[in-house]
Amino acid sequence: MNKVEIAVSGKGNLANYVNSLEGVGAVTVSDYPIAFSEEYDGLLLTGGADVHPRFYNEEVDGSVGMDTERDETEMALIKAFLDAGKPVMGICRGHQLINVYFGGSLHQHIAEADLHRGGGKVHFVDAAPDSAVGSLYGTRFCVNSTHHQAVKRLGDGLRATAVWEDKYVEATEHKSLPVLTMQWHPECMCFERKREDTVDGAAVFGYFVELCRKNRP
Repeated sequence: MNKVEIAVSGKGNLANYVNSLEGVGAVTVSDYPIAFSEEYDGLLLTGGADVHPRFYNEEVDGSVGMDTERDETEMALIKAFLDAGKPVMGICRGHQLINVYFGGSLHQHIAEADLHRGGGKVHFVDAAPDSAVGSLYGTRFCVNSTHHQAVKRLGDGLRATAVWEDKYVEATEHKSLPVLTMQWHPECMCFERKREDTVDGAAVFGYFVELCRKNRP
């Protein structure tokens, strides 16, 4: 069977994302901006700058370093891939952008921001047993964390599948579309970057690759 080909959208050094997907057998294309193609089996949205709050009808109140061109480009990509029935996965900024795409909003600066930056702190999350991350890792497990924003109002059709201390949504899935998101950084938790104090991030990349394979026409 032909390998799964995944478009990786992001700016800067995307090597960790690319290496993680290729480590579980995928082929990747990671130029920016990426144009939608029927040849791609799925889309991965990576970390990066804050989503501009105008996309969820708020003024700037804690958001920094916004990149509206990227926001618009990647929201168009989300639509194109989902309209074609192709899976989309979001990590960190990608998790937040997907929530905004579906009409949700963000906490622009969480009170615990200092706990979630500076190289990546480790903490437990609690997951739904019938979710993708719950089936991979169980209902309570450790992840890394490097962010100062978080999902506030869930987007339409999204389900929170993992939370941190009943405060912040750490992972979501769409109720009817092939969409998977997480606030943590699995690409920094697998292969040469695998760590003993978190779960293995490779499992979620493997799950996404198989989801892409199953959703082929």
